[in-house]
Amino acid sequence: MSISVSLDPARQDLDAIHGMLAATYWSPNIRREVVAEALRNSITAVAIDDATGATVGLARVVTDRATFAWLCDVCVKEPWRGQGIAHRMLEALERHPDLQTLRRWCLATRDAHGLYEQFGYCPVPAGRWMEKPCPKERWQAGSA
Repeated sequence: MSISVSLDPARQDLDAIHGMLAATYWSPNIRREVVAEALRNSITAVAIDDATGATVGLARVVTDRATFAWLCDVCVKEPWRGQGIAHRMLEALERHPDLQTLRRWCLATRDAHGLYEQFGYCPVPAGRWMEKPCPKERWQAGSA
């Protein structure tokens, strides 16, 4: 099975990406238009099955392109998991020319810590980060 990784926004399949993200634990039922806007405002790597042209993976970076990046939405569809596709997408993003002066990359995850540790990620000391969750009705389909 041959997989290509592309940073070209023209290679993004919005329907496939929306389907992947809407099925994740971090953005269940996310609205398609929210995904479209997120993709427009991010640097993305997509994994594409060369035989079928199907999008099988996504990794996204939200960044100011100078000092800070948030790695998010890293996902690979079954049955392509476990083949190093996420690793390849992260490598491609780290090589992106607009991300070479960053002082800090961050991410939030409840799994795949081993993958991220390979790229130098480590736990954040307790009490250092804060968050402000957004009400689901702003981004989730079928809410409200």
